[in-house]
Amino acid sequence: MQKLLYGIGALLVLLVIVGFALPQKHRIEVNIEIDAQPATVFALVNDFRRFSHWAPWTNTDPNARFLYSGARRGEGAIMTWDGAIIGSGTQMITESRPYEHVGIVLSPGEAGEARSWFNLVPGVGTTLVSWGFEADYGINIVGRYFASMLGSVVARDYQDGLSRLKELAESLPGADFSDIDFEHIVVEATDIAYLSTSSQPQPDAISDAMGKAYFQVLSFIEEQGLQIAGAPLSITRNYAGSALSFDAGIPVRGLTDTVARDGKSVRIGATWAGPVVRVKHTGSYRRLTTTHRKIAAYLAATGIERAGAAWESYLSDPGQVAEKDLVTYVYYPIKVD
Repeated sequence: MQKLLYGIGALLVLLVIVGFALPQKHRIEVNIEIDAQPATVFALVNDFRRFSHWAPWTNTDPNARFLYSGARRGEGAIMTWDGAIIGSGTQMITESRPYEHVGIVLSPGEAGEARSWFNLVPGVGTTLVSWGFEADYGINIVGRYFASMLGSVVARDYQDGLSRLKELAESLPGADFSDIDFEHIVVEATDIAYLSTSSQPQPDAISDAMGKAYFQVLSFIEEQGLQIAGAPLSITRNYAGSALSFDAGIPVRGLTDTVARDGKSVRIGATWAGPVVRVKHTGSYRRLTTTHRKIAAYLAATGIERAGAAWESYLSDPGQVAEKDLVTYVYYPIKVD
């Protein structure tokens, strides 16, 4: 018995010695190239709600529960999870540099705090993504042993996660929206006099149809004794085949019960009231289609759902302002969680 105890004691001493000889810090980093813009990939790693659509543990433990708090995305965003297989934990985004880096702390403030990160490097129409993890186990010998045994498993899971990230990112619209500032605001409804019309989806045809519609709307405003209360706007209603349907409207004030609200041509209505994404477009109206594509790519990457028809508000008078300086605001109604 005494020899057995000595043997066990010697084994424990050996395990301790070997444990202290193991690396104190454990670090892994995996990489992948994704055929998508950095802005799209960044949106998927900078928001834990989007993160959960591709992260490897959603397959490992599909019944796990995820809770989100703090900021909606970026610095201060927090995710807490609890599952029978993946256990429980918390992680928080502590660094967020648009389109290039996201830093995350796991178990923030606790003894087992670790960190992970995403680095994004633009390629030729692609994004080079690296996902890393690092933990400092200090004098925790058990942690050092587990790190040495499970390092390859963690690396495999991370690589699987990047493969799923690649699949998701490459399924989204490919427009690069990194050069656009997106405002999330809440707007109030505005009374408008408008005419529903349509045209072929070419700039010259749209301009011609819009000009004719505004002429009728202005005539209606004058006949009804109303006042113009804002810049002309157009609300996109439908785009099918070779026809673009839209409402050409002008904000008005001075409405009374005697004003015809449901005429055969020009009608009275109101714009959307509620949360929107707003983008300022400067330059030719011909480039508005590109701006709309970028907004659509942004909404898809961030997982924001539309809640109504988009509209454009034309702040500049093309007869007095150079084409390169024309200012248009584009609005997209959205749903808010």
